[in-house]
Amino acid sequence: MRAASRSDSMGSGGRATGGHVDNEVRHYPFGTPFRLDMDPLFTRLRREEPISRVRLPYGGDGWLVTRYEDVRLVLADPRFSRAAAVDREDIPRATPEPARRSSLLSMDPPEHTRLRKLVVKAFTGHRVQQLRPRAQQIVDERLAEIERSGPPADLVQLLALPLPVTVICEMLGVPAQDQHRFRDFSDTVLSTTAHTRDQISAARAGLEAYLTELVAQRREQPTDDLLGALVAARDDEDRLSEAELVNLGIGLLIAGHETTANQIANFTYVLLTEPGHWELLCGRPELVPTAVEELLRYVPLGSGGSFPRIATQELELGGVTIRAGESVFVNTQAANRDEAVFDDPEELNLTRERNPHMAFGHGAHHCLGAQLARVELQVALASLLRRFPTLRLAVPIEDVPWKSGLLVRGPKALPVSW
Repeated sequence: MRAASRSDSMGSGGRATGGHVDNEVRHYPFGTPFRLDMDPLFTRLRREEPISRVRLPYGGDGWLVTRYEDVRLVLADPRFSRAAAVDREDIPRATPEPARRSSLLSMDPPEHTRLRKLVVKAFTGHRVQQLRPRAQQIVDERLAEIERSGPPADLVQLLALPLPVTVICEMLGVPAQDQHRFRDFSDTVLSTTAHTRDQISAARAGLEAYLTELVAQRREQPTDDLLGALVAARDDEDRLSEAELVNLGIGLLIAGHETTANQIANFTYVLLTEPGHWELLCGRPELVPTAVEELLRYVPLGSGGSFPRIATQELELGGVTIRAGESVFVNTQAANRDEAVFDDPEELNLTRERNPHMAFGHGAHHCLGAQLARVELQVALASLLRRFPTLRLAVPIEDVPWKSGLLVRGPKALPVSW
């Protein structure tokens, strides 16, 4: 059954009819992001029209959810399916390619649960804390090199990327000399407008070919790294297919470094450009874990687009009827600014105590690497504060270059001095 399209019931005035609330259909994402600013339209929608109609760049129209409680419900409710969007060209989306089969992000329970169980032990709080000394060692080495080279230094290339890339590669068993092979592929795969569909397909094919090489190596010479364990689960226990094995490896490589690398740079940028925050943490370094949680809430990592969830039955959400087959998009960044949940949500409060943010999602698809990301962010930030208390931007704020056309935001480079 084809997903319902708002274009089937649109009048010339741009209003949705056909039994739905009379909502204006807006193009989504809402324009090109500017640095790390949140579009003020999110605030207005959350307050006045928390379930709104949007038109995506591909596939037509869907519903956008911006209120905290509604977002939590959609993320946790099995009536909203990720798997129903797989390989569907007619499903509204922000990316040129539709959701792909065999990807953990595109599965519903019980398939999602089966695959997640294969890797979840590697990312538990206890296991991740055992990685903290190694993360600290990597950061110390990178900061020593930055200090030796002298200012100005690009924190993106010299710290933000190397830390999470090295950690996830060592966990999976990717050789150090191969790390460059997937970093460029990763940016392309996460493209919305920065690359063509053919380029995205070619990048994914390159990642698949590389992971297939690594799997073949594990079969000849078994290893005790995470990829070796997954190969054993495939070959000895038949707990996942070959395609699932390769796609799980790709997902872990991309998710294991891309978001954290951007947030290390984003957090540093925010602390250096919003007066008083860097100085506060220099004087009170014990606040770093609390500050990381607040920065996760406050800093919008995504560029606006998100993965579609398909309603599997007709239901009511926030007073709006969602029909079976319609696409629903949540914006956790808008939800993290909900004044019904957070006091002064537009303010960056590094001492905020109650902070139930959804930066890592919620429900079955809650970020597998959330604890690892926290450790890496805490170690990077605390080490920068300790080693470079006089850190500052080395260029005017308007000269910091930003990525564009990707699912995630972040500076291309972050030149700093001290």
